[in-house]
Amino acid sequence: MANTESKLWCLEQINILNNFTTAELAEVEKKSVLRAFDKKVNIYFPGDPANVVYLLKSGRVKIVTMGGNGKEIIKNILYPGEIFRELSIATGGEREDYAIALDKDVKLCTISYKEILEIMDKIPRLQYRITKTIGEKVVNMERKFNSLLFQSSEQRVVLFLIEMAAKIGTPVGTEISIKHNLSHEEIGNLTCTSRQTVTTVLNELKRKDEIYMERKKILIRNIQNLKRWMQTQ
Repeated sequence: MANTESKLWCLEQINILNNFTTAELAEVEKKSVLRAFDKKVNIYFPGDPANVVYLLKSGRVKIVTMGGNGKEIIKNILYPGEIFRELSIATGGEREDYAIALDKDVKLCTISYKEILEIMDKIPRLQYRITKTIGEKVVNMERKFNSLLFQSSEQRVVLFLIEMAAKIGTPVGTEISIKHNLSHEEIGNLTCTSRQTVTTVLNELKRKDEIYMERKKILIRNIQNLKRWMQTQ
């Protein structure tokens, strides 16, 4: 377990705790445990009790499940500031997927469901923010399902760029820089397309000067152009 200062520093970086007072953060800190994971280490496994909420401070975490053929299916990539496994506050049960550290120094705070419910009683706006986060994730899951039904694989790749720009993009003048650290195969896994399709779409966008690519980095020239492309397909 880390010392109090380290945990408070961790909690200050979490999106749902943004603008919390020192007293409110201290209330959360009392119930939390700071943990660190090395790259490729499992944070939890299928069958583990779903009784802990995770607050991601640094590094990335991927949530995966295994297909019938034993192939890894990436359900989500989580970035610093995000909360995960909060959906199970309502459902409980056991975990059905894996959480795996993607980077060398993944740091996160864990809080048991029992204790986070106690904190939510003391801090009503935390209850509101967690409820709002759950609602947003449900909407995103529905959007992803609709995308699989009604959008082409090419559209899904472009939509992935648009969503990543909103989630982790950094404005560079009128452009947006995305440092993603994902292979084309991983992007294909996230968008339910093939690696070859991802490569083809990205190369075509590069040829049209809609994006610029470096290793693990994509620069979107004009996000509105990508959105318009999505609407006309």
